[in-house]
Amino acid sequence: MLGAMALLLLLSSWDDGKDTLIGPIPTEPDYADSSQWFIRDRGGRADLFYIISTETGYHLKDGDTCHFADTYDDYLRECMALEMHAVDSFYSGDCNYFSPYYRQVSMQSWESVEATMARLPLALADVRRSWEYYIAHYNQGRPFVIAGYSQGAHAMMDIMRRMPDSIASRLVAAYVVGYKVTKEDLDSCPLIRPAHGAADTGVTICFNSVRSSEDTISVVSGGNLLCINPVNWRTDTVSAPFVVVDYKRTDTLTARCDPESHLVLVDNYPDNSPMPIIGVPGNYHHRELKFYYPYICQNIMDRVAAYFEKKEE
Repeated sequence: MLGAMALLLLLSSWDDGKDTLIGPIPTEPDYADSSQWFIRDRGGRADLFYIISTETGYHLKDGDTCHFADTYDDYLRECMALEMHAVDSFYSGDCNYFSPYYRQVSMQSWESVEATMARLPLALADVRRSWEYYIAHYNQGRPFVIAGYSQGAHAMMDIMRRMPDSIASRLVAAYVVGYKVTKEDLDSCPLIRPAHGAADTGVTICFNSVRSSEDTISVVSGGNLLCINPVNWRTDTVSAPFVVVDYKRTDTLTARCDPESHLVLVDNYPDNSPMPIIGVPGNYHHRELKFYYPYICQNIMDRVAAYFEKKEE
Protein backbone atom coordinates (compact mmCIF):
# COMPACT_ATOMS: atom_id res chain seq x y z
CA MET A 1 0.00 0.00 0.00
CA LEU A 2 2.95 2.34 0.59
CA GLY A 3 3.92 2.03 -3.07
CA ALA A 4 0.41 2.91 -4.14
CA MET A 5 0.32 5.95 -1.90
CA ALA A 6 3.66 7.07 -3.32
CA LEU A 7 2.10 6.82 -6.77
CA LEU A 8 -0.79 9.01 -5.65
CA LEU A 9 1.58 11.63 -4.29
CA LEU A 10 3.48 11.65 -7.57
CA LEU A 11 0.40 11.94 -9.75
CA SER A 12 -1.79 14.20 -7.62
CA SER A 13 -0.36 17.37 -9.17
CA TRP A 14 -0.11 16.03 -12.72
CA ASP A 15 -2.61 16.88 -15.46
CA ASP A 16 -1.85 16.48 -19.16
CA GLY A 17 -4.40 19.12 -20.18
CA LYS A 18 -6.71 16.59 -21.86
CA ASP A 19 -8.63 15.63 -18.77
CA THR A 20 -12.37 15.07 -19.17
CA LEU A 21 -15.00 13.92 -16.72
CA ILE A 22 -14.93 10.30 -17.90
CA GLY A 23 -12.02 9.90 -20.31
CA PRO A 24 -10.76 6.58 -21.68
CA ILE A 25 -12.17 3.40 -20.20
CA PRO A 26 -9.99 0.30 -19.64
CA THR A 27 -10.99 -3.19 -20.72
CA GLU A 28 -13.79 -4.73 -18.66
CA PRO A 29 -12.54 -7.41 -16.23
CA ASP A 30 -13.57 -10.98 -17.07
CA TYR A 31 -14.24 -12.66 -13.74
CA ALA A 32 -14.08 -16.11 -15.30
CA ASP A 33 -10.37 -15.29 -15.71
CA SER A 34 -8.55 -16.24 -12.51
CA SER A 35 -6.07 -13.40 -13.06
CA GLN A 36 -8.86 -10.97 -12.13
CA TRP A 37 -8.95 -12.35 -8.58
CA PHE A 38 -6.79 -12.64 -5.50
CA ILE A 39 -7.88 -15.94 -3.96
CA ARG A 40 -6.72 -18.03 -1.02
CA ASP A 41 -8.70 -21.27 -0.70
CA ARG A 42 -7.88 -22.65 2.75
CA GLY A 43 -10.62 -25.23 2.82
CA GLY A 44 -12.32 -23.06 5.45
CA ARG A 45 -15.95 -23.38 6.40
CA ALA A 46 -16.57 -19.65 5.76
CA ASP A 47 -15.37 -17.05 3.23
CA LEU A 48 -14.14 -13.48 3.42
CA PHE A 49 -15.09 -11.44 0.34
CA TYR A 50 -13.08 -8.23 0.44
CA ILE A 51 -13.30 -5.14 -1.80
CA ILE A 52 -10.17 -3.00 -1.75
CA SER A 53 -9.92 0.74 -1.18
CA THR A 54 -8.60 3.31 -3.66
CA GLU A 55 -5.11 2.24 -4.77
CA THR A 56 -5.13 4.04 -8.13
CA GLY A 57 -4.14 7.51 -9.30
CA TYR A 58 -4.47 9.21 -12.68
CA HIS A 59 -2.48 7.46 -15.40
CA LEU A 60 -2.06 7.63 -19.16
CA LYS A 61 -4.06 5.46 -21.57
CA ASP A 62 -3.67 6.02 -25.30
CA GLY A 63 -2.15 9.41 -24.59
CA ASP A 64 -5.06 10.64 -22.49
CA THR A 65 -5.72 10.80 -18.76
CA CYS A 66 -7.47 7.70 -17.44
CA HIS A 67 -9.52 7.93 -14.24
CA PHE A 68 -10.00 4.18 -13.72
CA ALA A 69 -7.78 1.29 -12.74
CA ASP A 70 -6.77 -1.00 -15.59
CA THR A 71 -7.04 -4.48 -14.10
CA TYR A 72 -4.81 -5.89 -16.87
CA ASP A 73 -1.98 -3.40 -16.31
CA ASP A 74 0.84 -5.06 -14.33
CA TYR A 75 1.88 -1.97 -12.40
CA LEU A 76 -1.64 -0.94 -11.40
CA ARG A 77 -2.43 -4.56 -10.49
CA GLU A 78 0.62 -4.60 -8.24
CA CYS A 79 -0.68 -1.55 -6.37
CA MET A 80 -4.06 -3.23 -5.83
CA ALA A 81 -2.52 -6.60 -4.95
CA LEU A 82 -0.54 -5.04 -2.09
CA GLU A 83 -3.76 -4.27 -0.22
CA MET A 84 -5.35 -7.58 -1.18
CA HIS A 85 -2.37 -9.51 0.17
CA ALA A 86 -2.11 -7.42 3.35
CA VAL A 87 -5.77 -7.85 4.22
CA ASP A 88 -5.59 -11.59 3.60
CA SER A 89 -2.47 -11.90 5.73
CA PHE A 90 -3.82 -9.94 8.69
CA TYR A 91 -7.59 -10.47 8.58
CA SER A 92 -8.63 -13.76 6.99
CA GLY A 93 -7.67 -16.18 9.75
CA ASP A 94 -9.13 -19.54 8.72
CA CYS A 95 -11.50 -18.06 6.15
CA ASN A 96 -11.17 -18.58 2.43
CA TYR A 97 -10.36 -15.24 0.85
CA PHE A 98 -11.72 -13.71 -2.36
CA SER A 99 -10.89 -10.21 -3.58
CA PRO A 100 -11.67 -8.99 -7.12
CA TYR A 101 -9.67 -6.56 -9.20
CA TYR A 102 -12.01 -3.85 -10.45
CA ARG A 103 -11.92 -0.60 -12.41
CA GLN A 104 -11.91 1.54 -9.30
CA VAL A 105 -11.95 5.30 -9.73
CA SER A 106 -8.77 7.26 -9.04
CA MET A 107 -8.04 8.95 -5.74
CA GLN A 108 -8.21 12.33 -7.47
CA SER A 109 -11.80 11.61 -8.50
CA TRP A 110 -12.88 11.99 -4.87
CA GLU A 111 -11.94 15.68 -4.89
CA SER A 112 -15.07 16.46 -6.93
CA VAL A 113 -18.59 15.23 -6.20
CA GLU A 114 -19.45 15.61 -9.89
CA ALA A 115 -16.48 13.49 -10.97
CA THR A 116 -17.09 10.87 -8.30
CA MET A 117 -20.75 10.40 -9.18
CA ALA A 118 -19.99 10.25 -12.92
CA ARG A 119 -17.23 7.67 -12.60
CA LEU A 120 -18.37 5.40 -9.75
CA PRO A 121 -21.06 3.51 -11.72
CA LEU A 122 -18.35 1.77 -13.76
CA ALA A 123 -16.54 0.60 -10.61
CA LEU A 124 -19.78 -0.47 -8.95
CA ALA A 125 -20.83 -2.49 -11.99
CA ASP A 126 -17.52 -4.37 -11.92
CA VAL A 127 -17.86 -5.22 -8.25
CA ARG A 128 -21.46 -6.38 -8.72
CA ARG A 129 -20.38 -8.69 -11.53
CA SER A 130 -17.51 -10.04 -9.44
CA TRP A 131 -19.90 -10.72 -6.56
CA GLU A 132 -22.35 -12.52 -8.82
CA TYR A 133 -19.53 -14.64 -10.22
CA TYR A 134 -18.27 -15.41 -6.73
CA ILE A 135 -21.71 -16.55 -5.56
CA ALA A 136 -22.28 -18.66 -8.67
CA HIS A 137 -18.84 -20.27 -8.95
CA TYR A 138 -16.74 -19.88 -5.80
CA ASN A 139 -18.94 -19.68 -2.71
CA GLN A 140 -20.41 -23.19 -2.86
CA GLY A 141 -23.12 -22.32 -0.35
CA ARG A 142 -20.77 -21.40 2.50
CA PRO A 143 -21.49 -18.58 4.97
CA PHE A 144 -19.50 -15.45 4.24
CA VAL A 145 -18.17 -12.23 5.67
CA ILE A 146 -18.27 -9.32 3.25
CA ALA A 147 -16.00 -6.34 3.86
CA GLY A 148 -14.92 -3.20 2.07
CA TYR A 149 -12.63 -0.32 2.86
CA SER A 150 -13.30 3.25 1.68
CA GLN A 151 -14.26 3.05 -2.04
CA GLY A 152 -14.58 -0.69 -1.51
CA ALA A 153 -17.07 -0.12 1.32
CA HIS A 154 -19.15 2.09 -0.98
CA ALA A 155 -19.24 -0.74 -3.51
CA MET A 156 -20.08 -3.21 -0.77
CA MET A 157 -23.14 -1.18 0.19
CA ASP A 158 -24.31 -1.46 -3.42
CA ILE A 159 -24.09 -5.26 -3.14
CA MET A 160 -25.95 -5.24 0.17
CA ARG A 161 -28.87 -3.29 -1.31
CA ARG A 162 -29.28 -5.91 -4.05
CA MET A 163 -28.67 -9.06 -2.03
CA PRO A 164 -31.65 -11.47 -2.09
CA ASP A 165 -32.80 -13.13 1.12
CA SER A 166 -31.63 -16.53 -0.12
CA ILE A 167 -28.05 -15.23 -0.13
CA ALA A 168 -28.37 -12.88 2.85
CA SER A 169 -29.25 -15.83 5.07
CA ARG A 170 -25.56 -16.86 4.84
CA LEU A 171 -24.24 -13.41 5.80
CA VAL A 172 -22.08 -13.67 8.93
CA ALA A 173 -21.34 -9.94 9.06
CA ALA A 174 -20.66 -6.93 6.85
CA TYR A 175 -17.72 -4.66 7.66
CA VAL A 176 -18.01 -1.09 6.37
CA VAL A 177 -14.49 0.17 7.11
CA GLY A 178 -13.70 3.85 6.69
CA TYR A 179 -16.98 4.77 5.05
CA LYS A 180 -20.48 5.91 5.95
CA VAL A 181 -23.85 4.29 6.44
CA THR A 182 -26.42 7.03 5.95
CA LYS A 183 -30.15 7.33 6.58
CA GLU A 184 -30.67 6.76 2.88
CA ASP A 185 -28.71 3.52 3.13
CA LEU A 186 -30.74 2.37 6.13
CA ASP A 187 -34.02 3.24 4.43
CA SER A 188 -33.11 1.51 1.17
CA CYS A 189 -31.49 -1.61 2.60
CA PRO A 190 -33.36 -3.58 5.28
CA LEU A 191 -30.42 -6.00 5.36
CA ILE A 192 -28.38 -3.39 7.28
CA ARG A 193 -28.79 -4.24 10.96
CA PRO A 194 -26.34 -2.31 13.17
CA ALA A 195 -23.97 -4.43 15.26
CA HIS A 196 -24.34 -3.96 19.02
CA GLY A 197 -21.71 -6.33 20.35
CA ALA A 198 -18.77 -8.59 19.56
CA ALA A 199 -20.61 -11.70 18.40
CA ASP A 200 -23.98 -10.79 16.87
CA THR A 201 -24.39 -12.08 13.33
CA GLY A 202 -26.12 -10.88 10.18
CA VAL A 203 -25.11 -7.37 11.23
CA THR A 204 -23.24 -4.40 9.78
CA ILE A 205 -20.10 -3.07 11.46
CA CYS A 206 -19.09 0.50 10.67
CA PHE A 207 -16.38 2.82 12.01
CA ASN A 208 -14.46 5.95 10.99
CA SER A 209 -11.50 7.09 13.10
CA VAL A 210 -10.53 10.68 13.89
CA ARG A 211 -8.63 12.68 16.49
CA SER A 212 -11.72 14.82 17.10
CA SER A 213 -15.19 15.11 15.61
CA GLU A 214 -14.04 18.21 13.71
CA ASP A 215 -11.45 16.22 11.73
CA THR A 216 -13.89 14.69 9.27
CA ILE A 217 -13.70 14.01 5.54
CA SER A 218 -17.22 14.68 4.34
CA VAL A 219 -17.13 12.37 1.32
CA VAL A 220 -16.09 9.50 3.59
CA SER A 221 -18.14 9.94 6.76
CA GLY A 222 -20.58 12.82 6.19
CA GLY A 223 -24.06 11.76 7.31
CA ASN A 224 -22.85 8.53 8.89
CA LEU A 225 -25.24 7.02 11.46
CA LEU A 226 -23.49 3.79 12.50
CA CYS A 227 -20.52 3.41 14.80
CA ILE A 228 -19.03 0.60 16.84
CA ASN A 229 -15.68 0.60 18.63
CA PRO A 230 -13.43 -1.89 16.79
CA VAL A 231 -11.40 -2.57 19.95
CA ASN A 232 -14.01 -3.36 22.61
CA TRP A 233 -17.01 -3.76 20.25
CA ARG A 234 -19.19 -1.39 22.24
CA THR A 235 -21.42 1.37 20.90
CA ASP A 236 -21.32 3.52 24.04
CA THR A 237 -18.59 5.94 25.15
CA VAL A 238 -16.49 3.42 27.10
CA SER A 239 -12.91 3.77 25.84
CA ALA A 240 -10.52 0.92 25.11
CA PRO A 241 -6.72 0.98 24.97
CA PHE A 242 -4.87 -0.54 22.03
CA VAL A 243 -1.28 -0.68 20.84
CA VAL A 244 0.01 0.38 17.42
CA VAL A 245 3.50 -0.39 16.15
CA ASP A 246 4.35 2.26 13.57
CA TYR A 247 7.67 3.27 12.05
CA LYS A 248 9.65 1.29 14.63
CA ARG A 249 7.84 2.93 17.53
CA THR A 250 5.08 1.63 19.73
CA ASP A 251 2.20 3.84 20.83
CA THR A 252 -0.59 3.05 23.27
CA LEU A 253 -3.78 4.71 22.07
CA THR A 254 -7.39 4.72 23.19
CA ALA A 255 -10.55 4.49 21.12
CA ARG A 256 -14.12 5.45 22.04
CA CYS A 257 -17.34 6.05 20.18
CA ASP A 258 -18.81 9.53 19.96
CA PRO A 259 -22.62 9.08 19.94
CA GLU A 260 -23.18 12.54 18.45
CA SER A 261 -20.86 12.39 15.44
CA HIS A 262 -20.93 8.57 15.09
CA LEU A 263 -17.14 8.57 14.81
CA VAL A 264 -14.45 6.67 16.70
CA LEU A 265 -12.31 9.16 18.60
CA VAL A 266 -8.67 8.09 18.91
CA ASP A 267 -6.47 9.67 21.56
CA ASN A 268 -2.66 9.89 21.82
CA TYR A 269 -1.65 9.13 18.24
CA PRO A 270 1.39 11.35 17.53
CA ASP A 271 1.13 11.53 13.73
CA ASN A 272 -1.77 13.73 12.68
CA SER A 273 -0.50 14.46 9.19
CA PRO A 274 -3.18 14.16 6.49
CA MET A 275 -3.38 11.47 3.86
CA PRO A 276 -2.75 12.58 0.23
CA ILE A 277 -5.38 14.28 -1.96
CA ILE A 278 -8.48 14.39 0.29
CA GLY A 279 -6.91 14.15 3.73
CA VAL A 280 -7.55 16.31 6.79
CA PRO A 281 -5.07 16.64 9.69
CA GLY A 282 -6.23 14.42 12.54
CA ASN A 283 -8.33 12.20 10.28
CA TYR A 284 -7.18 8.57 10.42
CA HIS A 285 -8.99 7.27 7.36
CA HIS A 286 -5.72 5.91 5.96
CA ARG A 287 -4.91 4.20 9.27
CA GLU A 288 -8.12 2.23 9.82
CA LEU A 289 -6.84 -1.19 8.77
CA LYS A 290 -3.48 -0.86 10.50
CA PHE A 291 -4.88 0.44 13.78
CA TYR A 292 -7.29 -2.39 14.48
CA TYR A 293 -6.22 -5.49 12.56
CA PRO A 294 -5.70 -7.87 15.55
CA TYR A 295 -9.13 -6.98 16.93
CA ILE A 296 -10.94 -7.22 13.61
CA CYS A 297 -9.34 -10.54 12.70
CA GLN A 298 -10.40 -12.02 16.04
CA ASN A 299 -13.84 -10.50 15.68
CA ILE A 300 -14.34 -12.09 12.28
CA MET A 301 -13.45 -15.47 13.77
CA ASP A 302 -15.78 -14.89 16.74
CA ARG A 303 -18.69 -13.99 14.51
CA VAL A 304 -18.09 -16.98 12.26
CA ALA A 305 -18.08 -19.23 15.33
CA ALA A 306 -21.29 -17.60 16.60
CA TYR A 307 -22.92 -18.12 13.20
CA PHE A 308 -22.26 -21.86 13.30
CA GLU A 309 -23.30 -22.15 16.94
CA LYS A 310 -26.68 -20.67 16.05
CA LYS A 311 -27.02 -23.10 13.14
CA GLU A 312 -26.40 -26.04 15.50
CA GLU A 313 -29.01 -24.95 18.07
